[in-house]
This record gives sequence, C-alpha cells and structure tokens, in this order.
Amino acid sequence: MRTRVKICGITRVEDALEAVKQGADAIGLVFYAKSPRNVSIAQASEIASAVPAFVSVVGLFVDAESVFIQEVLASVKLDILQFHGDEAPSACRQYSRPYMKAIRVKNGTNLVQYAHDYADAKALLLDAFSEGVPGGTGLVFDWSLIPKNLSLPVVLAGGLNAENVVVAIEQVRPYAVDVSGGVEVNKGIKDAVKIAAFMRGVSNATI
Repeated sequence: MRTRVKICGITRVEDALEAVKQGADAIGLVFYAKSPRNVSIAQASEIASAVPAFVSVVGLFVDAESVFIQEVLASVKLDILQFHGDEAPSACRQYSRPYMKAIRVKNGTNLVQYAHDYADAKALLLDAFSEGVPGGTGLVFDWSLIPKNLSLPVVLAGGLNAENVVVAIEQVRPYAVDVSGGVEVNKGIKDAVKIAAFMRGVSNATI
C-alpha cells in the first residue's frame, strides 16, 4: 500500500493546485488565528473550490468554538475535520463529519488509549509535543514512541521534509505523512521544488 500525502497550511489557490499536480492526496486549511498559516473563510472557500475530484480538503481547528466550525462548514467544502487541540471525543463527533484527532507525542503519551477514546476517528495524526504550541513547530519527535499495534491509521507529522521522509516512512510505516513547513519558502507559501522533492522521497521509500 502506498503512503498517502497531506500538504497542510495551504494559503493560496496556486499552492493547492501545485500540491495536487505533484500527487498530494489531501491539502490542509488552517482555521486558527494564532497560526501564520491561518486562512479566512473566504480564502478557504476559494481554495477548496479549486481543488479537483479525488483530493481531500482537510480543515484544521484548535479548540474552536462550535459556532465558528459550523460557520466554516456552511461556506467551505471540507471533506474531513482535523482537531488539533484538547477536544474531547464528543466534541469531535458532533459535526457528523469524518475527523482526525491530532496528538502531540512525548514520553508517556498513551497512544493506545487515545486510539480507544477516539475510536471513530479516521486516523490519529501524530505530531511533536512543544509546550504551549498546538503544532506546526517543525520539530521531529521520537518515532519509537509509536506502538505497532494501534487500532487506527497513523498520519505522521512533525518536522518532515524531503531529507527525512524516507526514513520516517520506512521506520513508522504510517498510512500517510503530513508536511507543511518542510515544503515552504516562507510560512504559508509553498515551494514547488520542495513539494516535488518531498513527493519523490515518499515514492522512494520502501514499505
């Protein structure tokens, strides 16, 4: 089975289309005001409308108010929700949409318990833990902390780039990898050359 790819933190239509052209399976839109990759509802709607069939549009939220998420859903064509804060399972389920739960991994993180608690999630997205920061840090965590017997698919994130994605895939064997800063020229601005190099790395990994 090939490893899927999500390119997150898209802020421009042209970057979304470049990601699709290079073979990305999903793009991510960040709805978190504190992020340098935050998009407005109007921006997101334009980007999502430009994405062709068979590419998923993911909306990322961090402890967002329900009314805001509903506002986004009313205007933006999202295929899956990604919850990157401390949302309880019941909060993730209330929108009757497929969702992923992001977990910031450190020593002692019980990923088996998370997989049980969020059993109806489509995947666990595993990112690096950094105090006070919900994600997008560019940090790599210790992949050996990921148990082999997780009951949910793993989307591996955290500091991935063209230089380390082969090793990451071969060690973790995730369902998908998620990249943002590793394919950027500036925060929120993607680089076609870096996207191409990342996709080659994914293709070259032996699984």
